[in-house]
Amino acid sequence: MGALSSVPFRQESSFRDWKRNLAAQRWKHAAAALLLAVLTAIACWRCNVDLRSFVTGIGKGLSLLQMFFPPDWSGLLGMMQPLAVTAVMALIATILGMCLSLPCALAASSNIAPPFLRLMMRSFIALERGLPEIVQMLLLIAVFGLGAVPGLAALSFSSIGMLAKLLADGIEEIEPQMLEAVEGTGATRSQVIRYAVIPQILPSLLANGLFRFEVNVRAGVILGAIGAGGIGYIMSTSMNSMDYPKACMATLLTLALVFASERVSDFFRARILGEGAL
Repeated sequence: MGALSSVPFRQESSFRDWKRNLAAQRWKHAAAALLLAVLTAIACWRCNVDLRSFVTGIGKGLSLLQMFFPPDWSGLLGMMQPLAVTAVMALIATILGMCLSLPCALAASSNIAPPFLRLMMRSFIALERGLPEIVQMLLLIAVFGLGAVPGLAALSFSSIGMLAKLLADGIEEIEPQMLEAVEGTGATRSQVIRYAVIPQILPSLLANGLFRFEVNVRAGVILGAIGAGGIGYIMSTSMNSMDYPKACMATLLTLALVFASERVSDFFRARILGEGAL
């Protein structure tokens, strides 16, 4: 009987502890929300944010949005070529980035490259990842001029920065026993890379490359607006000339391209990673 009577007491004690923990969590969430509100107010004050202009701009934006519809369907066929330019530019940049990122990743891995080479390559990768595509595009425009070439180069370099970092981390996570076993057979360093390293990271390279293709499609549209050509350039010129129906058509095609690239990427990544069809 004593053991049975102690069960409700333990349950009541646990319930009280749960209520106290819940009250403490609520106070923490309230304090975090208050702190966030204070920081937001300070940021708005320091940046001279005018909430009245923001509210007024919403109404202006809604009236401007009406000018975009209906889209200019007559220009659909004429936009297919710029749309293809953006897609091909993203595809070629992804392929070049994948090919160039592999040697960079090998040189940035502690279990493959000597320390001084790893440090130099890691610094290069960090610098590459730290420069946005737009900044690289502006620098390359000064070298190559306007057109698809600087856009292609900017996307390729950005792909190297992302893919090389991911691959280098993957190479460093390879079990040392596997590399030592291949070296124990008398294999040279190049043979170790060929038979022990590349088979391990190839699925990751392909999967991450497909993901990078999605990123390059979206970034290619932005770079096109500043001179790389493609559908982004059509969108930019239409907005500047206030041809809003044409800009709406270009926007719809851009959304379709991004959605299609994501679905294609997801499909092949699922096959590569052995997850089956989506």
